[in-house]
Amino acid sequence: MRFGGLKVPYICIVMTESVIERLKILAGAAKYDVSCSSSGTVRRNNGKGVGNTVGGIGVCHSFADDGRCISLLKIMLTNYCIYDCAYCVNRRSNDVPRATLSVSEIVSVTMEFYRRNYIEGLFLSSGVVRNPDYTMERMVRVARDLREVHRFNGYIHLKSIPGASRELVNMAGRYADRMSVNVEIPNEASLKYLAPEKDHKSVFEPMAYIKQGVLENKEDRRRLRHVPRFVPAGQSTQMIVGASPDSDKDILALSSALYSTPTMRRVYYSGYVAVNLYDNRLPALKQPPLVREHRLYQADWLMRFYGFKSGEIADDDNPNLDLEIDPKLGWALRHPELFPIDVNKAEYELILRVPGIGVKSAALIVNARKYRHLTSEHLKKIGVVMKRARYFITCNELASACVADLSPEYVKRQLLSAVKAPASSDARQLQFDF
Repeated sequence: MRFGGLKVPYICIVMTESVIERLKILAGAAKYDVSCSSSGTVRRNNGKGVGNTVGGIGVCHSFADDGRCISLLKIMLTNYCIYDCAYCVNRRSNDVPRATLSVSEIVSVTMEFYRRNYIEGLFLSSGVVRNPDYTMERMVRVARDLREVHRFNGYIHLKSIPGASRELVNMAGRYADRMSVNVEIPNEASLKYLAPEKDHKSVFEPMAYIKQGVLENKEDRRRLRHVPRFVPAGQSTQMIVGASPDSDKDILALSSALYSTPTMRRVYYSGYVAVNLYDNRLPALKQPPLVREHRLYQADWLMRFYGFKSGEIADDDNPNLDLEIDPKLGWALRHPELFPIDVNKAEYELILRVPGIGVKSAALIVNARKYRHLTSEHLKKIGVVMKRARYFITCNELASACVADLSPEYVKRQLLSAVKAPASSDARQLQFDF
């Protein structure tokens, strides 16, 4: 076949019942990995390849700015694994259907799905077969064949195998848009208890290889513009929530440390799904802790965009997040001495910490008050959620005397009463009032 005048080898596999059945097994086995993320990179089609990756938009059922839903083929190379991690459905001792796709089969399926507009990229992970390097080498071959043989310019996210060599990680970084290495369990002792064959060293070493490769690549590109990019969308990781006794304080402290590295783009939190009920090392959960997972994502957002430190959100006195209220409101209620603040005089950083005021609203407040004395009507037009913010701010006609009681207990009770959940609801599940 020819694309843009370039002859490209084309391998067509027959979608037999065997291939379809293996696809189902491996796609199902990959569903517990939530560290798929938007590409955040540009890989333009120069007329000599197939497809392109559009900058700033996501994949894996993310939504673009124009509302488009973008998807990718999320699959495992194999769900055979030499490890026996207690929390993993693909653990060695589990009696589950096993399957493996060859390198050429995954490459061909990806290209066929892409040409049919089913997907716009590939997320590839794998169980560990033989040893980490053997598995990682096969994953690198998939990415290399897609890029060099088929001139595939779509998005590729590769999972780096813990314990893989530096050479293979560096090779993978030449072809992948994003790479990820999953921490899984935030505490070393808990990880050794649930996954005796793993340790944090085998996870953090590949992370360090990716970080160094990205930084070296940036230096090379400053001198030579046409140097190929190395993992242009950075790296991500995932932690399991609820499989171990680790507190939210432990999880957020590790997340904060990971975000301090320049190449870590996202830390994902996955509520533990009880897939191995027979293992006594695991908690007996009827449902995943979805509310706790949601609160951790909110806390993560506060660290990334609101200037909060992990120790402010969860500390020794409050090691776990309040499931009834969001972490920002929880912090504000624990610091009544700072409120109420005058939005016409307060610093931007303090305005940003008021419940009901977001990043954009805080910036608009600081800019707007240069030209007028802001009132509550102005704040509503700016986008401030006054039902929450009114307990923590003053502005012209809105004075602290307007609220009869500003004690944390009263404010929390008032805000919770505004959102009444059905009596039969499960407290661990999210509730939405439409």
